[in-house]
Amino acid sequence: MTRFAGKVAVVTGAAQGIGAATAARLAEEGAAVAVVDLTAERAQATVDAINAKGGTARAYGCDVADYDAVEAVFAQVVEDLGALHVLINNAGITRDNLFFKMAKNDWDAVLTVNLTSAYNCSHVAQKYMVKQKYGKIVSLSSRSALGNRGQANYAAAKAGIQGLTATLAIELGPFNINVNAVAPGYIATAMTASTAERVGASAEDHQAMAAERTPLRRVGQPEEVASVVAFLASEDASYVSGQTLYINGGAR
Repeated sequence: MTRFAGKVAVVTGAAQGIGAATAARLAEEGAAVAVVDLTAERAQATVDAINAKGGTARAYGCDVADYDAVEAVFAQVVEDLGALHVLINNAGITRDNLFFKMAKNDWDAVLTVNLTSAYNCSHVAQKYMVKQKYGKIVSLSSRSALGNRGQANYAAAKAGIQGLTATLAIELGPFNINVNAVAPGYIATAMTASTAERVGASAEDHQAMAAERTPLRRVGQPEEVASVVAFLASEDASYVSGQTLYINGGAR
């Protein structure tokens, strides 16, 4: 498929996990991909993998929690690749703890990286998208938005993504900009592996426990989220906007 031929996509937090899988999927379908992570060095492995398969990608370092840094990097992306058509807000961290033990700096860090960064990137990207009367924004929420023990900060940030998504769809829709979100359940990534470590389990045992609670009886893979993100960023979803799609194997 070449659904993104001629399109330029920015994927944040793309050094690993869902971000790396999404960057690879968009490149596979023809997009020129700006692979953004905290440093360009962190992003380079994703870029190398894409380029090795004949795709087009460049690595960019950016602290997406810093508005001025986002503005500068997106301007560089447009200069290097020619435009900005698709934005995937994927950057995120966890700082898990029970609420009564949660430090203020852990609250602030998670809200800033997971939610404020989506504001920063979307706010800068929409300037280009409004001018060209075209754009696709897909942000990463989470099943944790519904509440998850030990993740008050992460749950609040991911619920915020859903509210931001719904509102941006209303405000940016008249400019032919689609705004959607995905809310993954348990996906086998470095982030869920770190959660396993926090609770004293191996990644494998933690995944097995999650699989038992999931109707499909397995955990998800980053590529399975990437395929849904690619759909929402494509013209196949041209009349879909303001939605959050849960990708969780049927879990309730």
